[in-house]
Amino acid sequence: MDASTFIDYYENLEISPNADAETIDRIFRYLAERYHPGNQSTGDHMRYRDIVRAHETLSDPSRRAQYDIQHKNNSDYRLKLAEEASDPENIEHDVDIQEKLLAILYAKRRRNIENPGMGNLDLERLSGCPREHLEFHLWYLKEKGWIGRLENGMIAITADGVDYANAESQRESTIKLLTT
Repeated sequence: MDASTFIDYYENLEISPNADAETIDRIFRYLAERYHPGNQSTGDHMRYRDIVRAHETLSDPSRRAQYDIQHKNNSDYRLKLAEEASDPENIEHDVDIQEKLLAILYAKRRRNIENPGMGNLDLERLSGCPREHLEFHLWYLKEKGWIGRLENGMIAITADGVDYANAESQRESTIKLLTT
C-alpha cells in the first residue's frame, strides 16, 4: 500500500498499536456509539464508517497481523520523512542543486542561443543528481518560471531564470567581498 493512501486504523480508533483485543473492542464500542449516524448530537457517518473498518481489521488476528506489517512500513516511512524534513542541510543541498542546474542551463543558452536546450539525461549527468531527484528540482524551477520546455522537448533557462542567476551571482560576489 502506498504511504500516501495508507489509513492508520490505530489512529482512527485512537489507540496504541500495542493495544490488546479487549481494549480494541472497548474503544470501538465507545466510538461507535459516539459517531453512529443515529446519534443526533455527535453522529458522523464518515467517521463511523472509518471506525467500523478499523475494528473489522484489528479485531481479526490474521488481518491484524497483515495490517501490522503495513503499519510498521508506513511508520518507518513517516519517521524517515520527519527526519529529512528536520535536517536543514537537505534544503541547502536542494538549493545548491537548483543553482547548479540554472548555471548549466545559463551557460548552455549563452554558448548557443539557437539551440539552448538540454535533455534530462545531460542534466542528470552534469549536475550529478539522479533522475528521481532531478524531477523535483526541474518541477520547482519550471513552477518558478526559471526554466521551460522548448518545442523540441529540451529544457532551457528562461529570461527570468537568467535574471535570477545573475542576481544570485551578484549576491554571492558581494558576500565574498564582505568576508574578505
